[in-house]
Amino acid sequence: MGNICARLKAKPAPPHSSAAKKRSVSRRERKLDDAAIREQAIAAAILFKQHQQQQQNFDRSTSLRYPNGVSKKGSSNSNTLPRSSSSRARSLTDPLLQPHQLLNQDVKVDDLETNHIVLVHGGGFGAWCWYKSIALLEESGYKVAAIDLTGCGVSSFDTNSITSLSQYVKPLTDVLEKLPEGEKVILVGHDFGGACISYAMEMFPLKISKAVFIAAAMLTSGQSTLDIISQQEGSDDLMQQAQNFIYANGNDLPPTSFDLDKSFLKDLLFNQSPSKDVALASVSMRSVPFAPVLEKLSLSDLKYGSVRRFYIQTLEDNAIPISLQENMINANPPEKVFRLKGADHSPFFSKPQALHKLLVEISKIL
Repeated sequence: MGNICARLKAKPAPPHSSAAKKRSVSRRERKLDDAAIREQAIAAAILFKQHQQQQQNFDRSTSLRYPNGVSKKGSSNSNTLPRSSSSRARSLTDPLLQPHQLLNQDVKVDDLETNHIVLVHGGGFGAWCWYKSIALLEESGYKVAAIDLTGCGVSSFDTNSITSLSQYVKPLTDVLEKLPEGEKVILVGHDFGGACISYAMEMFPLKISKAVFIAAAMLTSGQSTLDIISQQEGSDDLMQQAQNFIYANGNDLPPTSFDLDKSFLKDLLFNQSPSKDVALASVSMRSVPFAPVLEKLSLSDLKYGSVRRFYIQTLEDNAIPISLQENMINANPPEKVFRLKGADHSPFFSKPQALHKLLVEISKIL
């Protein structure tokens, strides 16, 4: 109470006092931060529209702008990197280079088995979460499609009405089904997206060149994603504390979906990510349908097992801890395992350049 009374008795500062100046600067900084968040949201919305068009006609992909991964302004033989004209102070997690400045510009996408990458988001996320990866990959010459699964991102479908994994992943299987004869893609799945790409691998093994699991559910046949999640449950488990179950069909029936408490989002999913990306996620994430999480996958060696698998571990992950990632890798060993130091559960936010480098490296493996 003493502090409150002191503030009430205090005389207003003169218009040109240092206190007034500080308040003015603070207001300008807040406006700049708000503007930056709005710009990111607008950029994500633009990417949605572009990639919805790409799903209808992949030949119109904007990745064809710079076939060799070099912008028109720069020469591919130049050994110098252009300077940024921005005077904005950068955070430690911000990319230090623009996409066209990356050192893997020499990627010859025409020499790859495929330069077509399909990005599949995790539970609660949407195509919007890949906006940094999309920009980096396209500037390097790749053809990229980011999928909004049913009830996610800009999909208008009610999450609580999703009753099966096949229904949930239909936007992905539609894309694969429409691929021209002989064309293959690299599937990249994050989080629950790992179960989704596994389902697609069983359905379309001849259309998938490689499968990349990023901090993802990599199941064995007969397992469900819930079986994996249950391995880490404990009284101090953040995921368990963050889940809010929704019973759209009544409390006497199984839950239809679950949300993640926004107060836990940063610690659970974004503990190493920039605050602006956390803000974007907090207004963009949607509930996760429960039926697909319960569904056990039937995976065969002949189909699923014929696709080359790679796993990217996230070492600062609080949602799928490294111990749980190791359990999945040991139970179902992929061809190669990569480790992202300093990455939280969302490396497309916390370590976009390092993640990009690994995706390019995997695409080049013969």
